[in-house]
Amino acid sequence: MTGYADQPWLRFFTEEQRQDRDFPPSVLHGFLARAADHPERRALAYFDGALTYAELDGLSDGLARHLADRGFAAGDRLAVMLQNVPQFVVALLAVWKAGGAAVPVNPMYKRDELAHILADAGATALVCSERAWAEYVRETAAQSPVRIALTACERDLQTRDDARVLAGPRMPADDAEDVLAAARAAAGPRPHLPLPTAGDTALISYTSGTSGRPKGALNTHGNISFNAHRQVRVQALPADSAVFALAPLFHITGMVCELSAALAGGHTLVLAHRFEPGVVLDAFREHRPAYTVGPATAYMALLARPDATPADFASFRLISSGGAPLPPAVVEAFRARAGGLYLANGYGLTECAAPCASVPPGYEAPVDAESGTLAVGVPGPGTMVRIVDDDGADVPFGETGEIAVSGPMVVPGYWNQPEASRTALPGGELRTGDIGFMDTEGWLYVVDRKKDMINASGFKVWPREVEDVLYTHPAVREAAVVGVADSYRGESVKAFVSLRPGAIAEPSEIVAYCRERLAAYKYPREVEVLPDLPKTATGKILRRELKAAAG
Repeated sequence: MTGYADQPWLRFFTEEQRQDRDFPPSVLHGFLARAADHPERRALAYFDGALTYAELDGLSDGLARHLADRGFAAGDRLAVMLQNVPQFVVALLAVWKAGGAAVPVNPMYKRDELAHILADAGATALVCSERAWAEYVRETAAQSPVRIALTACERDLQTRDDARVLAGPRMPADDAEDVLAAARAAAGPRPHLPLPTAGDTALISYTSGTSGRPKGALNTHGNISFNAHRQVRVQALPADSAVFALAPLFHITGMVCELSAALAGGHTLVLAHRFEPGVVLDAFREHRPAYTVGPATAYMALLARPDATPADFASFRLISSGGAPLPPAVVEAFRARAGGLYLANGYGLTECAAPCASVPPGYEAPVDAESGTLAVGVPGPGTMVRIVDDDGADVPFGETGEIAVSGPMVVPGYWNQPEASRTALPGGELRTGDIGFMDTEGWLYVVDRKKDMINASGFKVWPREVEDVLYTHPAVREAAVVGVADSYRGESVKAFVSLRPGAIAEPSEIVAYCRERLAAYKYPREVEVLPDLPKTATGKILRRELKAAAG
């Protein structure tokens, strides 16, 4: 029987796409090459504003000099706590030019969450929004290692001031410098430092902390460059294409699949501050992007807009879903509303610099006949994915086990966490904690998180399977399934759903719908209807919050 080492998935790629040669050691190398070759091409578009590659190069040079002049040294860390604004990209390139590492921070974090990351990463510099600085970051930073503070105004570099996503008036601070003003004041060549090597740390990316405090994954420049340039090669977008940043840039999906891949390919990265369906559709209409990636919840929100038409999606050559499970019903609903455009699945983690499996261009992911699970794609060239048992041995094709990933995109470990690094990365192979299986063609299926499995009367119930059925109900917009204590079964299945606009459905009706389609131990005994389900900033539904609320 064919084994995983034979990599059956490689048949989906051309010989050129399979090659691992010629990837630069960092995205910064690729960006500098694009800036030299096409200085006047637009690098960033933000509402009605834009920065060319030459302008972005100059601003990031200036900010790198500003950081160096204030004592920021090679190996230091800069925390970047911003929405999808041009200053995010300026700060990221600047810290790499200054020889440091970036620490992306979710701008929705509160005091305690931010304090933990600043202290754990030992961040000596920080850039955040003016409003966040005034509201709580100033006090939090004062109790941290931060000694260089910079702020950004989301209203800069554009004139539309869209009130749907942009906050109130400017809030300049006299104890923090504006990031653009600092960059312009220090205009000139970047510090005389060698460009980063593939093994240097580019990001300390904090995981979502589903168990205990978040850990900082050490994404190297080589990790990010491999996946970014691999995406450029496999997708083969025209050079003048626009990439829309639907996922947040502080998340590994937005960082690698949007920001890094766009700069590596010489494309235009379109930014719109944060996700708001009407703003996103307006940006699609104006900038005509060829590619975007985001969670299924974002696409469902776009579909819920009554003004969304197939013409809004006509410019896309490829469109992907990542960061959260993609039910087959959402793929078909999207196809029907978006003029036949196929929504391609994908799978990745922070620890493997975003994608380690995706649907190759020109193909559609199959649905497993037995479970109804949609495949997340096939591993990319240069990526090894195995399905293993508890001892790390391969299980046969078609059988479930833990997904393990190895290749140039896998991080070397976690920041100051040697024991966690050894546990999660034995021999350099990432044990993901996700349960899945692979068919003989190389299609990968993710069943669920290992820790989310429900044990009902001794039977395993994977929430994802129940959720996929719930999404086929015509009234259901969002769904999440958790296990709740049951004195008879040990655990029973509970579902939380939100409904489509204008839809009406009683919980008992949804229970009956699932009972007709699932084994007796799988269907939810209880359904609770909520206006919206809680989500992370990247659109992933927070099962743990729902489980805690369910008791």
